[in-house]
Amino acid sequence: MKKHAVSIVTVFCLLVVLLVGVQPALASKGKVKLVYVEWSCATASANVVKAVLEEKLGYDVKLLPVAAAAMWQAVATGAADGFTTAWLPTTHASYLKSVADKVEDLGENLDGTRIGLVVPDYVTIDTIAQMNDAKDKFKGRIVGIDPGAGIMMKTELAIDEYQLKRFRLIEGSGATMTAALKDAIRNKEWIAVTGWTPHWMFGRWQLKYLDDPKNIYGGAEQINTVVRKGLQEDMPEVYAVLDNFHWSPEQLQQVMVMNQQEDSDPYDNAVKWINEHPEMVNSWLPK
Repeated sequence: MKKHAVSIVTVFCLLVVLLVGVQPALASKGKVKLVYVEWSCATASANVVKAVLEEKLGYDVKLLPVAAAAMWQAVATGAADGFTTAWLPTTHASYLKSVADKVEDLGENLDGTRIGLVVPDYVTIDTIAQMNDAKDKFKGRIVGIDPGAGIMMKTELAIDEYQLKRFRLIEGSGATMTAALKDAIRNKEWIAVTGWTPHWMFGRWQLKYLDDPKNIYGGAEQINTVVRKGLQEDMPEVYAVLDNFHWSPEQLQQVMVMNQQEDSDPYDNAVKWINEHPEMVNSWLPK
């Protein structure tokens, strides 16, 4: 009797362990792949969408950091489901043109963006055309980000159009760009970087865009959400969230600032942010 009782208890415990072990798999509605470039704005928006899909709807979301060109190609080929950082109509125009029939543009998720050459406000020139006369002060360089970014292609064009032949465009990343900017400001040195709005650096330092009379960088832009063909049929809830996702530059700025805190985690910050903004998040959920 004792052995029988023990065996029953053992079997019961095993069943409990097995059931607990499979609960996460049963709870997940499916796997979603989102791609993003490791820019501060893209990191913030990708993690906020991931948090909504996981915490509110029960999907398993994987974020894949890639280069800008690879981001578009991944969605065009169906290797990824979507992304939230298409800078249009200017910055990513060439990428969209090359895959326009293979992706679905869901439209803007944020208004009021801008790209261009950015300098500290103590720099005494105001236009890109004046940079040639201050080549030595700028050390003959423009500090950029990853080479596949649309803003880098625009900057190469600006160097040609404004005849900045004595300047080198330095490739790097968003992190190396802001690190160089921080060092220059600390030493009150002149520096020009490839910049965009919204970005947390405008909340930390006094900066300005250099005027662009040739309109190389274009005017005001917006950030769009782009998904693969067939997502609406395959995952209607995921499609609905991505289609409904829309916020303000100020709200994006809040998350970007949170992500700059020492030892902070972008996903944890995204979860905190969505929990603090329930009305906004509810407006993104499927009706």
